[in-house]
Formats: sequence, structure tokens, C-alpha cells
Amino acid sequence: MVGKSWSRNRERMGRLAIACALTMCASLPQAQQKAAPAAAPAPVSESGSAGGVFRCLDAEGKVEYRNVGDTKGCKRVETGSVTAVPFPKPAPARIDAKAPNRIEAGSQRGRDGDRRRILEEELASEQKRLTDLKTEFNSGEPERRGDERNYQRYVDRVERLKADISRSEANVESLKRELGAARN
Repeated sequence: MVGKSWSRNRERMGRLAIACALTMCASLPQAQQKAAPAAAPAPVSESGSAGGVFRCLDAEGKVEYRNVGDTKGCKRVETGSVTAVPFPKPAPARIDAKAPNRIEAGSQRGRDGDRRRILEEELASEQKRLTDLKTEFNSGEPERRGDERNYQRYVDRVERLKADISRSEANVESLKRELGAARN
């Protein structure tokens, strides 16, 4: 039962696709005539007249739909009348006196205050981290730890400290810029 229903739907979809293709092909000669009125008339084939929709089989047996049946194996297809239904226009947008995206001034001031407070907290914690890193760096000569018996580990830690210090300084500068922009 399911198989039969599937095959019927498949046949209907195939017919619908062919009808759509035929409709599009049928409109091609008219568009070509409007675009180039001085062009030579379309050739007349053995299967009928020029224009319309033709179902053609190529050398490999594939089916093609054309607007001109100028090759052997083409047969004219009756398309019937085509009804075009225009797409409905969208309703005009409502214009409200009060836009929904607007935020009240008091609410916005509260959000700005929260943002400023968060930025100040982040700035304070980043400055503390920077101070701790500089203290540990000890002007380029940090103390060696017990697990750094290998000199390369010590050098790697020094390089890592330099990178962390430069990153932390950049973060502090960025937070200061953000605070400056938030106060305006």
C-alpha cells in the first residue's frame, strides 16, 4: 500500500516537473521574439512548426524538452493553457509611536553603570595580575625553582613570563580605553 502511494506521488511530481519545464520552454520563443524582432525566423522541422514545446530524444536516449523541434526524434507536446497567479504583496509594516527596540533612559543608565562597574573590576584584577607577574619576573632575572634544574626549563619560563606581561599590559590598556569610552 505504501509502495503504490509512493509511486503515484512520484508520477505526479514527475508530471508536475515536466509541466513546469514545458511552461518555461513555451515562453522562450515569445521572449526571444521580443528581444530580437529583426532576427531570422526559427527553422521548421519535419515534426511540425517552429515554436511551442518539443520532447526530443538524443542519441543516448535521454529526454530533452526544447522550444524548437529541429532534430530528428522530436515530437510536439501540447501544453494547454497556463494560468499565472501573482504573488501576494506583503502587508505594509505598522509604524508604532514607540519603537519596540527603544530602552528607557533609566534602564539604560543602570546598564551603563553595571558595565562601568564590571570594567573597573576587570581592570583592578588585571592590574593586580600584572603587578604579580612583574614581581615574579624580577627585572628579567626570576628566581630559579626547584623543578628547573634543566636550564632550558628556566629559559622557557622566563619567555612565558615576558609573553604574559606583554599580554597583561595590552589588556590593561584595552580596559582603560573601554572605561574611557563608557564614561562618555
